Amino acid sequence: MSAAGSFRDPKVLVPFLLVTLIWSSTWIVIKDQIGPVPSPWSVTYRFLIGAAAMFVIAAATGARLAIGREGHVLAALLGTAQFGLNFNFVYAAEHYVTSGLVAVVFALLMVPNALFARIFFDQRVGRRFLAGSAVALVGVALLFVQEARASAASSAATLTGIGFTLLGVLCASAANVMQLSERVKARPLVALLAWAMLYGAILDAAVAFALYGAPVAEGRIGYWAGLFYLGLIGSALTFPLYFDVIRRIGPGKAAYSAVLIPILAMAISTVAEGYRWSPLAAAGGMLAILGLVIALRAGRPAAETARG
Repeated sequence: MSAAGSFRDPKVLVPFLLVTLIWSSTWIVIKDQIGPVPSPWSVTYRFLIGAAAMFVIAAATGARLAIGREGHVLAALLGTAQFGLNFNFVYAAEHYVTSGLVAVVFALLMVPNALFARIFFDQRVGRRFLAGSAVALVGVALLFVQEARASAASSAATLTGIGFTLLGVLCASAANVMQLSERVKARPLVALLAWAMLYGAILDAAVAFALYGAPVAEGRIGYWAGLFYLGLIGSALTFPLYFDVIRRIGPGKAAYSAVLIPILAMAISTVAEGYRWSPLAAAGGMLAILGLVIALRAGRPAAETARG
């Protein structure tokens, strides 16, 4: 089997690792965004910055921004799911539970990704992938128990936070699986994402205005530094890389980045916030990584048809 379309391909492995490392750091930055500025406005600012950067990248790379009427419909759907609903749910969840718990719950992304890819595009996964995923999910479960125990939130708040996170997972999964559609793949990825981020930002602004009124901003330098990091590095740089990985290896395998992210986020928190690893968290992290190794040694899915 050739390396193309697998993690042996540097065009897959390098962006996968880069995206995972960057998104592992964004959880702490998002946590710092929770404050006097309503979350929907922070999400709006993030994706306005991201959209502007994507349009600049498209112009610099010569990508054609004219994507046609159908392309704009697809971009609007993608933007609504990924950059509108998903992130509003995630930011809302962090009002109720810790960023660590949100990151752990988001690790479940590989489940709907693999399931939706099978249902809508007949993309199958092998036994090794399923076995590795099962091991990884046990690790995620241990991480979840640890974070739930450590959370100071009430039971009602914890359930609310988990509920918002699961809604975000489903929206993100819908956007992920869209990348298998031939109609989506027919459009230049950079141009499609530029419009999708813009449409997502417009939806975010509408939600923010409906819920909180006129725009609110914080003068703190750290807040704006965080916004530009999230908009430029956490969005404009990472989403083209991540969606390209999905197109190469499928949404199930690509979503394994979400399994690694809480582990790396905890490692970052160990340095930045003095996080202490419990035996339960350590065992969960090792099982998640073991499952990742088992699953990603599997070959490409037996059937990768994309009916779009």
